[in-house]
Amino acid sequence: MIRSWLFVPADSQAKLAKAESLGADAIILDLEDAVAINAKESARHAAAEYLRKHASARFAQLWVRINPLDGIYALDDLDAIVGARPDGIILPKSNGAVDVATVARRIDALETRADIPAGTIKVIPITSETAISLFAFGSYGQERPARLAGLTWGAEDLPGAVGASMNRFPDGSFTDLAKMARTLTVAGAAAADVPAIETVYPSFRDLDGLRTFAAQSRREGFTGMLAIHPSQVSVINEVFTPTADEIAHAQRIVEAFAAKPGAGVLNLDGKMFDAPHLKLAERLLQGVRRTG
Repeated sequence: MIRSWLFVPADSQAKLAKAESLGADAIILDLEDAVAINAKESARHAAAEYLRKHASARFAQLWVRINPLDGIYALDDLDAIVGARPDGIILPKSNGAVDVATVARRIDALETRADIPAGTIKVIPITSETAISLFAFGSYGQERPARLAGLTWGAEDLPGAVGASMNRFPDGSFTDLAKMARTLTVAGAAAADVPAIETVYPSFRDLDGLRTFAAQSRREGFTGMLAIHPSQVSVINEVFTPTADEIAHAQRIVEAFAAKPGAGVLNLDGKMFDAPHLKLAERLLQGVRRTG
């Protein structure tokens, strides 16, 4: 399971080089917000070159955030990037499963052209950056588009999309609209049976605040988190790594149900556990095996 997803400008060799040693589980080469309009073409070619250079010596998964589908850059981004074989594509401003399907079809053709095994490159949409997207969370589970590997959400573009002036109150808490989008991301991911990935914590110098926010996010069902600054990676990794006690407890739950395969409910240490608890325990252990 990927805990930390670090955004890095695709056209900054220095920042990419620094990111390699930070311990992020995934590095996102950003072609969208971090790249100026007049640098889009050079950035996508720099990203492709970087991916090819690190094709056989990976220190992290390498993903690319392309530009939105409703603009003029996204398809050119895919044409330049897919042949360099990233682990996946981050799709901003996704309006629903239909947009993931559109990207998936383009990747299908490009993988064939590059002789890449079908389905290698995954897609994670950013689900809440447009107004219409707020009505489409269920589509990811209903249509289950090919290549879907997770759902994340964005709070920064959401106010502008609906005409609001903020996404957080002065105390740092989310507005009702942002809280709704965040909650629907967890539900939509569960419906699609993919991980839910928390959005960025913009106050990158406030590591205590990040730790509190990340811990709450994990309790609410998120399996990892986006990062916008190198200093955030270690905190995110720590928070989203199960403790030894959590692993041992999950293992006991799994073993208890395995010992009584017909039981719907079990008593363990004076507490009752049923199928949802078993599913959570299995999910935790699967994540440990993947990161280990």
